[in-house]
Amino acid sequence: MKKFSLKNMKKTTKNNLITYAMVIVAFAVVEFMVNGGMMSSLMQGLLVPLCTYSIVAVGLNLCVGYLGELSLGHAGFMCVGAFSSAFFTKYMANSGMNETLRFVLALIIGVLVAAVFGCLIGIPVLRLRGDYLAIVTLAFGEIIKNVINVLYVGRDSNGIHLSIRDKASLNLEEDGEMIIDGAKGISRISRQSTFVAGVIILLIALFVVFHLVNSRTGRAIMAIRDNRIAAESVGVNITRYKLLAFSISAAIAGAGGVLYAHNLSTLTALPANFGYNMSIMILVFVVLGGIGSFRGSIIAAVILTMLPEVLRGLSDYRMLIYSIVLIAMMLFNWAPASIEWRQRISKRLFHKNAEEVQ
Repeated sequence: MKKFSLKNMKKTTKNNLITYAMVIVAFAVVEFMVNGGMMSSLMQGLLVPLCTYSIVAVGLNLCVGYLGELSLGHAGFMCVGAFSSAFFTKYMANSGMNETLRFVLALIIGVLVAAVFGCLIGIPVLRLRGDYLAIVTLAFGEIIKNVINVLYVGRDSNGIHLSIRDKASLNLEEDGEMIIDGAKGISRISRQSTFVAGVIILLIALFVVFHLVNSRTGRAIMAIRDNRIAAESVGVNITRYKLLAFSISAAIAGAGGVLYAHNLSTLTALPANFGYNMSIMILVFVVLGGIGSFRGSIIAAVILTMLPEVLRGLSDYRMLIYSIVLIAMMLFNWAPASIEWRQRISKRLFHKNAEEVQ
């Protein structure tokens, strides 16, 4: 029988297991600190946003790192997932349905709606490349946000009423209920997002992307990224694989939107929530963590989300330190000397661990 060792384990499998272990260990440490009263209420309030941004960053990294397409519209997919799931939750609020089941169904709905929008947007958009694709996806995010801001949806005994003019045009009965109230969004949402739910969704997202990129489909997607003409010449269906990767990336962003929506009592499509800055922030997580590195995206999302809050006491120097950390992370990830140093350290640790196991 062949003796098990770290040397015999595939590099991709080892990296995937390290990423899973990192998330699980971080979850265990945080839970221990929360239960032991060692974490402030401010930091506890950041736990769900940390999971949210990590999930969306993983989805965007699939698009940028493996598909090779720059998308600035993932805040739009996040917005679609958030509002579709919140709409379902608000609509079913008085149905007597179990809250956990309702949240799971809302999650599924948010993911599916975001995937459908990703497919619909991807069909015309993925014919473009580079900066043109980035501009069109950015426009999509802005369109979605502005459409939701003028959308009025209510319900009464006659069913669902929809308008893009104003609340009065719905002609609701006296006992009617507003679900989406234009720029005011959706109010009184059941806050069901928890740190446990966020970690579970993150692990599922990691499982999906790892399974995809290490499969035959993933190799086809990376072949398109590396050389589109060569991939097409050997029979790879360019449109099919690009659309698949883009839709899965959008679906994962939608899952992050569901978690985001159910962590708030009122959900609005304001620029601060789903605007251009949100898309850029997520892209920063991906670039600083390393394009193509899902683990790096999670680490960057956690550090850069926590840092402004940790430094809040240093009001005069907070953003200066934040900027210095951004530069340091960029140099650490992308400077040639830093890359060589990390490779040497990784090889030494790998050989040392392999010898210990043997």
